[in-house]
Amino acid sequence: MTEDHLLTTAEVAQRLRIKPETIYAYVSRGLLTRVKVPGERISRFRLSDVERLASRTQGTRPERDAAPAMRTAITLIAYNRLFYRGRDAVSLVDTPFEQVATWLWGGGRPEFAAPVEVLARARDASGHLPPHARLVDRLPVIVAVAAASDPLRFDLSPSTVVDRAPQLLATMVDALPARSEPADRGVAARLWSRLTDRAPSARDLRALNAALVLLADHDLAASTIAVRVAASTRAHPYAVVSAGLGALDGPMHGAVGAGVFRLIETAARDGAAAAIAEQLRSGGLPGFGHSLYPEGDPRARALLDVVPIPGDLQATLDDLVETANAKPNIDFAVASLAHSAGMGPGAAEVIFAVARTAGWIAHAIEEYAQPPHRFRWSSGYVGPTPAA
Repeated sequence: MTEDHLLTTAEVAQRLRIKPETIYAYVSRGLLTRVKVPGERISRFRLSDVERLASRTQGTRPERDAAPAMRTAITLIAYNRLFYRGRDAVSLVDTPFEQVATWLWGGGRPEFAAPVEVLARARDASGHLPPHARLVDRLPVIVAVAAASDPLRFDLSPSTVVDRAPQLLATMVDALPARSEPADRGVAARLWSRLTDRAPSARDLRALNAALVLLADHDLAASTIAVRVAASTRAHPYAVVSAGLGALDGPMHGAVGAGVFRLIETAARDGAAAAIAEQLRSGGLPGFGHSLYPEGDPRARALLDVVPIPGDLQATLDDLVETANAKPNIDFAVASLAHSAGMGPGAAEVIFAVARTAGWIAHAIEEYAQPPHRFRWSSGYVGPTPAA
């Protein structure tokens, strides 16, 4: 997308977070200039003009409830696209996840290696969980062990955080039980060997790497807000990641993938209509639609394009999309990857958690540079009138 790219009124409204009629007020005040395109009856607006206005209006907009806004230079969701530090995330799907993570952090070394002693302790501690524990349940234990093993964890300088971040991510992956030997030392290959015993092809690893890249950050999602608040209290990076894992575990956030996995499983067995009807009876249909992407989740399209899906599974997925009459989102795409790779229903949650840790650390680094303890929302008390 170039600076001369022309935007529709709807795209401008979404970017500026205003009503369409407000755009024409900006035009009348000379803050925006309409561009007439030959052969079109609608007005368009230059991307560069809109971005300049966004930097002015969103930086001075009154803050509600006296709570400071969480402004970020990491991720932008606009124009039905996702950008990491100004680059379209979809364009990065073939970039190693390690490089994308270090770029989100603002630099660092892309060598993701877990300290040997920490890895041994984390494996031992997480191995004591009960048999019914999910694979994702091991991650908070692994992170806690990594934290306890780092006496300098309260050194919040950017260089130290960036130095520790690859070690933490590597520990989170390598401390999970191995089901096979990794095809190489990349994070995607190592994670693959923890999620399925099937040997991966180059296309398989490309797809898993793409999933990690596309899930690495998503602006101020619920778990990222939890991370920013924790970081504002100067919680160390391990505690910050633990806060993110706690929020991610909600059934409306990171745990959605398991529900989509079962939706696909039911559709393969009983047909798409029966599977969708069962979900609707439970109150919703996971895996479809996204409020931030009215034209369809671009992450889903990008991931589904690279997942090597066998013919019978593809028929099931096509039937689901057609029957739902809705656009699939990233949860649908990751669950499709899990099915194609012979992974279990918990794989999507682990992929999500590992990937999003990269974004959480980036947001923690950004928050550490802000005044401490800056978030204090008004509660809007509605309880009994205080006694005299």
